Amino acid sequence: MAVVLRRCSAGVLLLLLVLALVLAGGRAEAHGFSSVVYADVTSPQSGTVRVALELEYDLLVVSAADAQGDDDLFEEGDGAWQDGDLPGQVRALRDHSSTVLDYVTARFTVTADGRSCTPALHGDYTVGLRDVPYAHLTLDYTCPQADEHEIATSLFPDSEGYVKGTKAVVTYDLDLREGSAALDPERPSFSTHQTTAERFWDFFRLGAEHLLGGLDHLLFLAALIVGSRRLREVVLAASAFTLAHSVTFVLAALGLVTVPAGLVEPVIALSIAVVAGWHLVALVRRGRSATDLDTSSSSHLSLDRSGWGRLAVVFSFGLVHGLGFAGALGIDAAWSWTLLWSLLVFNIGIETVQLGLIVVTFPLLVLVRRRSPTAALWLTGTVAAVVTVMGLIWFVQRVAAS
Repeated sequence: MAVVLRRCSAGVLLLLLVLALVLAGGRAEAHGFSSVVYADVTSPQSGTVRVALELEYDLLVVSAADAQGDDDLFEEGDGAWQDGDLPGQVRALRDHSSTVLDYVTARFTVTADGRSCTPALHGDYTVGLRDVPYAHLTLDYTCPQADEHEIATSLFPDSEGYVKGTKAVVTYDLDLREGSAALDPERPSFSTHQTTAERFWDFFRLGAEHLLGGLDHLLFLAALIVGSRRLREVVLAASAFTLAHSVTFVLAALGLVTVPAGLVEPVIALSIAVVAGWHLVALVRRGRSATDLDTSSSSHLSLDRSGWGRLAVVFSFGLVHGLGFAGALGIDAAWSWTLLWSLLVFNIGIETVQLGLIVVTFPLLVLVRRRSPTAALWLTGTVAAVVTVMGLIWFVQRVAAS
């Protein structure tokens, strides 16, 4: 049995090393190229649906220019973006309004009881900052009289080749209903008559997918797991991490805390390296023997000074990860209480996946430690080493990028 475990461990370690080498040359963001569309939907008068859209400016320029064959928009708009010229960006949108509107209205639609609504620009363009420039435009959709409206988006699809998995966060006060929805390529539309369960599932799934798709957060969790010798340690560490990132996530959603992504992302990368490196340092300094890895030892039921120190570090970095989770949805101002409820569901999705991963992986690690302490030593040490290296690579990349 021990031989089998050693061979399986070696295979897992080889896979991790290959993965690290592949990802080392990847994007420092670790979440992949993606974007979030924001839409606030209201009805100022009967027969009119007003949609206030916020779209990532440079993505809107290149997508609209490419789709409509408007090279002048690309040259003018991209030049203003490169120069950080916000007034110039507004001029580019205004000068090429037909191109922008043709692109947006073909991909963001409103229907009333299944009948199409006709869009028109309301007011002028503006450009604001959400760490990166976002174009703001408002569309008025003239609709037939109806009791139910459907909102659909296919903005910035994967097929354009610029981003993947674009998400749209929509808040609405329409048809005597208030709510919010999270749309993506798998669920590109919703009805104002959606149920509470559907709203819950939207944001729960969004949170779960964010954790599973965020390799940096997964590696941080892996560092917590391999650095914990017994169930008490991993439970306390996970609880500290959960409490910390939940606090900053809610504070960000309330608009009480705003930290630039240029600071948050490097610190998240550094947290991965520090927490994983903590385990490596412990292995070297203590010269752990096979008996040190025995999870049944009653002498380790309480945390020592080093354990509490690790817990404090995890909690501190958890505060920063909470800002990273908030940044995934572009939270940088106080939002409605309706949307705040949905964001809390988003956080529940994150926590559920995190707990599930611990429940599945930690017992397996305990089994390996009991059957083959030496294999467990090499397994946890190598995983910690790979995670440390990845964290340091991302830290350098993100500092350079910011």
